[in-house]
Amino acid sequence: MAKRDNRRDNRKMSVEEAGQKGGETTAKNHDKEFYQEIGQKGGETTADTHDKDFYQDIGQKGGETTSREHDKEFYQDIGQKGGETTSNEHDKEFYQDIGQKGGETTSDEHDKEFYQDIGQKGGEARSRQSNNRSRRRK
Repeated sequence: MAKRDNRRDNRKMSVEEAGQKGGETTAKNHDKEFYQEIGQKGGETTADTHDKDFYQDIGQKGGETTSREHDKEFYQDIGQKGGETTSNEHDKEFYQDIGQKGGETTSDEHDKEFYQDIGQKGGEARSRQSNNRSRRRK
């Protein structure tokens, strides 16, 4: 107890106070470029010292945290913004290319039975829609 009171009397800083003061001084002495450079170096070092599993793990944890902290509306908003940004940055040819690639990948990964199954489900859904419209008209 006496040592703590003595520190206050001598005006010595705690570790936290010293760290904050050092951080503030560093921020005053360096610009955005400095922080970008040290961030780049840190990222490169991390990439050199960690494997795919490390990044999958932190991505998983980040995704779980984000899903706990945000609701459906958040995901709708970011999806909308992302879609608009992508739409503004790409032309018709881009969408044709990715559609082609997606179709080829799906074709490579699935067999005839898969397509019969989704065709069946689509036909049933269409039939239900048609029946519902017919009932409303009566």
